[in-house]
Amino acid sequence: MPHPLSHIRVLDLSRVLAGPWASQTLADLGATVTKIEQPEVGDDTRAWGPPFLKREDGSRTGESGYYLICNRGKRSVTVNLKSPKGQALIRRMAREADVVLENFKVGTLDRLGLGYEDLKRENPRLIYCSVTGFGQTGPRAQQPAYDFMIQAMSGLMSITGESDDRPGGGPMKIGVPMVDLITGLYAATGILAALARREVSGEGEHVDMAMLDVGVTLLANQAMNYMLSDQVPQRRGNRHPNIQPQRVYQCRDGRIILAIGSDSQFVKLCRVLGHPEMAQDERFRSNAGRVTNLSELDPWLDEQLIRHDKAPLLAALEAEGVPSAPINTIADVLQDPQVQHREMRFDVPHPDGMSMPQVRSPMRFRNTSLRLDQGPPTLGQHTDEVLTELGLSPTDIAQLRAEQTI
Repeated sequence: MPHPLSHIRVLDLSRVLAGPWASQTLADLGATVTKIEQPEVGDDTRAWGPPFLKREDGSRTGESGYYLICNRGKRSVTVNLKSPKGQALIRRMAREADVVLENFKVGTLDRLGLGYEDLKRENPRLIYCSVTGFGQTGPRAQQPAYDFMIQAMSGLMSITGESDDRPGGGPMKIGVPMVDLITGLYAATGILAALARREVSGEGEHVDMAMLDVGVTLLANQAMNYMLSDQVPQRRGNRHPNIQPQRVYQCRDGRIILAIGSDSQFVKLCRVLGHPEMAQDERFRSNAGRVTNLSELDPWLDEQLIRHDKAPLLAALEAEGVPSAPINTIADVLQDPQVQHREMRFDVPHPDGMSMPQVRSPMRFRNTSLRLDQGPPTLGQHTDEVLTELGLSPTDIAQLRAEQTI
């Protein structure tokens, strides 16, 4: 089947995670993505290991797991952006591109003649997306940022982790670089919106994507809770601030979670636990009552669940339609029958002839398909191919390589 973005060409000047996550999303959708990397060194994440991909003889290929998770489906071209000839190559590629994606410090590419206004002169229809920590404007615009910083600064860590009055209490970052990942998705969404508008207006666009903006957006209901009540949200561990009961509970042989989202589900939970009368208790009949009287409800639930083994209890809850789940390890997840049925883990070929594992994009279409047959490229794997497409001869390419331009 055709790919949704098979007609789109992306020039990817980004590295690390947020930008590459955006461009991998576009590559999965079928866009031709050319990844520009620094000669000899490449994307920072190539060295962010262990673990590293290994050949059958045990030797490393030079690609870390971090790099491999966000660079599928791209072509790698090495270009020295500090070189005038390298800059000329980028401008030449931008003329043929629909999208340029970059995450350099604000002003860096302007000084190299590769900023939005520079490339707009080369290609007025260009969609140029800049991903930075703090955006193109404001008092922090010049500052660098990493996901951990933004999780702290955005307030996410203040509401993540156990409360200070409990064992292990304190602020905690999320277990994956969530702000980087969601920034990548917002960047891809902004690019797609700009492409859609260009179809109508014929105009290009500069998409300004800031990680701190994204982190604040991710506060979601917690930000609204504060704006409506003037009460600063506190860390509550796994306890939901607005809906109860929702947290981790200890069974006889391990932990599960309950995620009760309605009064009818609470009725079913009480029935499974053998105490239907609790659902009729005036303190607990409504969600508002359960939130208000949680200090009385939670100890009772703890007393009930500790009497059950996980597997039969989860089976009984599932049969009644009560939202609940085991707390899977990553190994458990990849062995889950539903995850395997959806083929979320798959393999792609490596240029060395072996295969390498990947985690699938969650997007699925009925009338089109994703492009998932190309693995992350080795450093500079497609340099000659792409420069030949630009019209350079083998002699030209050899000269640029001798000059350390590529």
